[in-house]
Amino acid sequence: MSKKKALGRGLSALLSDNSTDDRLETDVHVSTNAHTVVASANTSGLQEISIEEIEVNPFQPRTHFDQEALRELSESIKIHGIIQPITVRRLADRQYQLISGERRFQASKLAGLKAIPAYIRSADDQQMLEMALIENIQRENLNAIEISLSYQRLISECHLKQEELGERVGKNRATVTNYLRLLKLPPDIQIAVRDNKISMGHARAIINVENPEQQLYIFKKIMAEDLSVRKVEELVRELSATKSQSTTVTSSPTTAASREVIQIQSRLSSHFGTRVVVKSDGKKGDIKIPFLSIEDLNRILDILKLQ
Repeated sequence: MSKKKALGRGLSALLSDNSTDDRLETDVHVSTNAHTVVASANTSGLQEISIEEIEVNPFQPRTHFDQEALRELSESIKIHGIIQPITVRRLADRQYQLISGERRFQASKLAGLKAIPAYIRSADDQQMLEMALIENIQRENLNAIEISLSYQRLISECHLKQEELGERVGKNRATVTNYLRLLKLPPDIQIAVRDNKISMGHARAIINVENPEQQLYIFKKIMAEDLSVRKVEELVRELSATKSQSTTVTSSPTTAASREVIQIQSRLSSHFGTRVVVKSDGKKGDIKIPFLSIEDLNRILDILKLQ
């Protein structure tokens, strides 16, 4: 509950006139027959605007609306009217642009309303983009990747620092950082998070592994074996322990021979999708290929064509 309030304050901080923001919501209704606003005294900031005079927000990050959910909202509006007004900015006389509330706006058009209650605010293009992104983050059904992308856009396009972003959306810096780190994962894993095939908990565990091929190996193992987040965390710890115990080479790293060994080690690690350890004293040595499970061993044997 407190997070939503903090996020609301972040959005209202962008509005040049927020004197009526705390005095709206439940006392506002629109008659679907006369299309008139019936408002109590504490909602005097509202105006009724013709739907034909409103254009959509070009900065709207949300490009897909569930049509069935939109129809359901439309039916609700026919019965109960608009409970929460939209917010717009004035472009010219009798010309407005949505700041927030596109879903309500689209559902109202489906319901056949000719006018809709709205708050008129002042905002430039930069503020419009920022407000649209922040409103988008407030949606309850956003997945972790959608949130991450919105955070990234707020940083790159609205020039916010992570601390400022955290204040805007009511999150601490660590939370913001965790979301942004998801965008460093391979595309296949990001898509799986987006499509709710794996959770953010799975993704946060995977991101602690540096090697992208190892990340993909863990991801495929999650999908094949339906691993819990706890199991994935254990897998990552095992992988990290193997890495910390490894010694890259025993000879001096300044010699040409040792540089060649490091290059070979890197190529082998990439080939097998696991951290291969090559040890050499310049004359002889050994190669260590670790595996995390019998399935992983079989995968390596397949690559070696020994099965």
